[in-house]
Amino acid sequence: MSMTPDLSSLVLAQGGGTWITFDVNSFLNQFWDNTIDGLSYGSIYALVALGYTLVYGVLKLINFAHSEVFIYGAFATWFTFYGLGFRSGATPDLPIFELIGFLLIALIASMAVSGGTAVVLERVAYRPLRKRNAPRLVFLITAIGASFVLQQILFIWRGGNPENSIRLLRNDEVFTIFGGSVTIVTIITVVASILLMIGTDMFVNRTKFGRGIRAVAQDPDTATLMGVNKERVITLTFLIGGLLAGAAALFYMMKIPQGASYQGGFILGIKAFTAAVLGGIGNLRGALLGGLLLGVVENYGQSLFGGEWRDVVAFVLLVLILMLRPTGILGESLGKARV
Repeated sequence: MSMTPDLSSLVLAQGGGTWITFDVNSFLNQFWDNTIDGLSYGSIYALVALGYTLVYGVLKLINFAHSEVFIYGAFATWFTFYGLGFRSGATPDLPIFELIGFLLIALIASMAVSGGTAVVLERVAYRPLRKRNAPRLVFLITAIGASFVLQQILFIWRGGNPENSIRLLRNDEVFTIFGGSVTIVTIITVVASILLMIGTDMFVNRTKFGRGIRAVAQDPDTATLMGVNKERVITLTFLIGGLLAGAAALFYMMKIPQGASYQGGFILGIKAFTAAVLGGIGNLRGALLGGLLLGVVENYGQSLFGGEWRDVVAFVLLVLILMLRPTGILGESLGKARV
């Protein structure tokens, strides 16, 4: 009889309960499902990561309040659904064009709220610091403080419990890839996110306003001497990041209908920051790559080690990237982006 342990399903237990698993069989059996679902989550991370990347590229600031910009969009989505007459319970059976119309209304609302929140945040929290030539550490502390302020406003207004789940469309399977299920929500999320990211990349690299963003990112003083309105560029940068976070909020609420919670943006914001660092913070295409990669890797980790280790895998990946390649996979700054 063989005494070799079966390493395909290893369980470590502590105190009578399972602490960590190492289930290769689960990983292999769910490989394609996890890959497809990971791309869906990764698309959301990438959209939020673009906001971190844009602001860092222009101001060299990690805007930790960006996670709250995202969650304000999630609340806007929920209130739009509610205002359109939808309630928690059964998913309505809507004609396709009516459904598209409702989703577009929710998209506009969430992008408007998140974009407006980002602009107000820049005007109230960061612009006064720039006028005083505050050191970068003060900006960082202000970003963390602004994050808590925005959280507490939601807590005081709506309380600590998530809003009731509202679904506009059933997450039905459309087709399969190597046995992995591809649902309508996954298709909408991935396709729309990639289109938005391509549009953002083209805007930054091929338009007059985009040249202004890249000029300020590369050398703000010289850009000002050449006639670029630095303050307008900074406001535009925050606005674009907010609009993308609002779009991500709609896709997030389609995937996780109970996601409208006052603390709901914290973990996702940290993961989006991880995605930005992974791809190369300050690099638009790096944000896309980092987001997709992070979404897939954390799903793989969930299958291997258990669901409670999903977030741990993401943050371990962040630490490894910072140790081994601090500039990220692509590592090209916004100011040096190619036209």
